[in-house]
Amino acid sequence: MTRAARQIVVPFEAPATAAERRAAMDEQKKSFLRMVSHELRTPLNAVIGFSEILSCELYGPLGSPQYKEYAEHIRASGHKLLSLVNQVLEIARLEGHAADMDLAAEPLDHALEDTLEQLAADLRETEVSIDIADDTALPSVLADGRGLRTMLFNLLQNAVTWSPTGGVVAVSATQSGGMVHIVIADQGPGVDPDDIPRLLKPFQQGQCALTRRNNGAGLGLAIVEALSSAMGGSLSIVSARGKGLTAHLSLPAA
Repeated sequence: MTRAARQIVVPFEAPATAAERRAAMDEQKKSFLRMVSHELRTPLNAVIGFSEILSCELYGPLGSPQYKEYAEHIRASGHKLLSLVNQVLEIARLEGHAADMDLAAEPLDHALEDTLEQLAADLRETEVSIDIADDTALPSVLADGRGLRTMLFNLLQNAVTWSPTGGVVAVSATQSGGMVHIVIADQGPGVDPDDIPRLLKPFQQGQCALTRRNNGAGLGLAIVEALSSAMGGSLSIVSARGKGLTAHLSLPAA
C-alpha cells in the first residue's frame, strides 16, 4: 500500500468566526441565567407565599402573637432577598450582553402609572407624594417595556426611600432633539458630588451615604444606567449635600 493510499481525507471546516463564538457564548449566558433565575426564585417565592399565609393566619390562629410577628419578618426578608436576586440577575444579563430588548413605542404615562401601583405600599408608609408635571401630555419613548418600568421603579423607589416623611418627589418629562428627558427630583439628604460616580457602579458603595445608610447592594442606579445605555439613552445624576438628588434619564423619542 502506497503512502498516498494510506492518507485519510478530513473534511475542511472553517473555524468559527469571532461573531459566531460571541453569539454562542451569549446563548450560553442566557441559558445559565434562566436556570439560576428559576432555581433561586422558585424556593424564594415559596418562602414568601407560605409566610404570608402564616402571617395572615389564613387557616386559623397561630397561638402566640410572636409567631405571627416572626412570619411577617420572614415575609419581609424574603421580599428583600428576592429583590436582591432580581437585581443581581438583571445586572448580570446586562453586563453579559444576554438581555433581550424589545424596543417599541411606550407611552410614558402608562409606564409611570404601572410603576406607581408597584410603589403604593411604600408611598403609604412614607407619606411621600409623587408630583408629575402635566401628566396628561407626557411623550412616548422608544424602549423595552419591561426595562422602562424597571428604570422608573428603581429611580422612584430610590427617591421615595430618601425623601423625608411627607416629602414630595417631582417628576417631569420634555422632548427635544429626538430624545425624551425624564427628570426625577427628591428632597432627600443628597450626596457629595464626588460620590456620584460610585452610585452608578454595581457593588461599589465606597463612602457614599446613599447606599451605605440603607444597607443596599448599590445596584439600582447601576441597572438604570446599563438599561438606558442598551436602549440608546443615558442617565446622569445631579446632587449636593443637603440639596436632594435629581436623576436625568434620557431615552429616544418614539
